[in-house]
Amino acid sequence: MAVIELRNVSKDYGHFKLSLSIEIDRGITTVLGSSGAGKTTLLRIMALLESFEGEYYFMGEKASEKHRKKITMVFQQPVVFRGTVLDNLLYALSLNENSSKEKAEEILEKLNLLEVAKKKAKNLSGGEKQRLAIARALAIDREVYLFDEPTSNLDAENASVVEKCIKDLAKSGKTIVIATHNLFQAKRLSDKVAFLHNGKLIEYGETKQIFENPKNELTKKFVSGDVYY
Repeated sequence: MAVIELRNVSKDYGHFKLSLSIEIDRGITTVLGSSGAGKTTLLRIMALLESFEGEYYFMGEKASEKHRKKITMVFQQPVVFRGTVLDNLLYALSLNENSSKEKAEEILEKLNLLEVAKKKAKNLSGGEKQRLAIARALAIDREVYLFDEPTSNLDAENASVVEKCIKDLAKSGKTIVIATHNLFQAKRLSDKVAFLHNGKLIEYGETKQIFENPKNELTKKFVSGDVYY
């Protein structure tokens, strides 16, 4: 059974329309596509943050408000809460009735943030804020994690740290969907890849097949770098 199933789901903005069907299984699925392809809109629909036409099933049940609590989304432009970095983590942990300082520090260490634990969150750099948003998502502990360009503001070292956290989530049985245009990241992380173009699902399959033997010419051009993104 798919964790997430979208059947003939669409979102029409007038100037742009997303329209597709897709099934998401446990593990890591990467949604590839150029800017404006519909990647973020798709994630927002999966997070139940966006109205849409069509059918959405979560673990076989018609998706509703109760399923939103099983999903968390980390946005490309992270939002931090008032207080210190540690306060941000303690608040997230409290949502699961676990406000352990030790657990908070453990998560911060995973994301190279322990040294700034006492710093005001609003004073962090863009990359630090992005990692803090990811740390909060880990603390909340949901079944499904949706990441919108999770390493876009990060240097190579910290991007690697985030990718390891995502891999560890998958190993623990979580379902992860990543929206990105980073082909190399998709190759490194994904079990499956979905390629979007102009709001349509052009191709969806195992990572190796998408990159080495794409069936659609548009997919072939994108993964070979012939389509600019």
